[in-house]
Amino acid sequence: MVLRLLGAAAGGGYPQWNCACESCRRVRSRPSSSRCRFHTSLAVSASGKNWTLLNATPDVHLQIESYTPLQPGQGIRESPVREVLLTDAELDHTIGLLILRGGAALEVCGTETILECLTRVFPVARLIECYANVHWREIRTNETFLLDGGNLQVRAFRIGRKPPRYARESSAGTEWVVAYRLEDVESKGVAIFAPAIEAWVPELDVELAGANCAFLDGTFWSDDEMIRMRAGQLTAREMGHLPIGGAGGSAEHLSALRVKRKVYVHVNNTNPVLNESSPERLLLAGAGIEVGWDGLEVRV
Repeated sequence: MVLRLLGAAAGGGYPQWNCACESCRRVRSRPSSSRCRFHTSLAVSASGKNWTLLNATPDVHLQIESYTPLQPGQGIRESPVREVLLTDAELDHTIGLLILRGGAALEVCGTETILECLTRVFPVARLIECYANVHWREIRTNETFLLDGGNLQVRAFRIGRKPPRYARESSAGTEWVVAYRLEDVESKGVAIFAPAIEAWVPELDVELAGANCAFLDGTFWSDDEMIRMRAGQLTAREMGHLPIGGAGGSAEHLSALRVKRKVYVHVNNTNPVLNESSPERLLLAGAGIEVGWDGLEVRV
């Protein structure tokens, strides 16, 4: 199974278009100190022929063009991208569906809650129905299904109940945030994709215990990061993201798990781990935890 990280940044990308924080200024003036990043998305294939995207970001066109196996085949409208798996209904994970409306057949998978939101609150389904042949597939958490011609086994599991800010008044349901377990049927390699973790739930320990690779929420280093930098008024947890550092942070949990590749994704532009020489980055490296970058490829 091939897993290609197409983007590793949180909403707004890195550097963020309207941000002049120290981190964004640094990457603009000294690109060697860090790497620019698209919004977080993962491409996966077990066969090497059919590909599935995990989330569809505003950068999806550039992400596809950046990786040759995702580019169109011989036909005029022939794409190896068959499905999109949605972890939630956040704008930076779904806006790309509007770009993928160009006529190619596509299956979009999400929980009942997520698909209901994309039908009634942010009506992507209605907006693109006259442009593209899209099949909206409702998935149930903790139930396994096959993709990629039966070569890829997928299971979603719930890890959060927080709706997107634009859907706070929605009564669509409770399965707002899920993670995915991806398994190559032949090699038995397993990867976990969880770019939004509200709290470290027991399900994460169970799923990660059997994984070869994990792409996990690395949005913020500290809970008060946005407030301290005067970049926002909410804490990390209030925004639905367990911070990396501190007691009970995700790094503490990850350090205790025997997962070969531990990769943080969905990294916000304010997070000091983006500076490759920062104390926080060096601390992660010492714990065997990576900070994802666009183009990172893992085979399991």
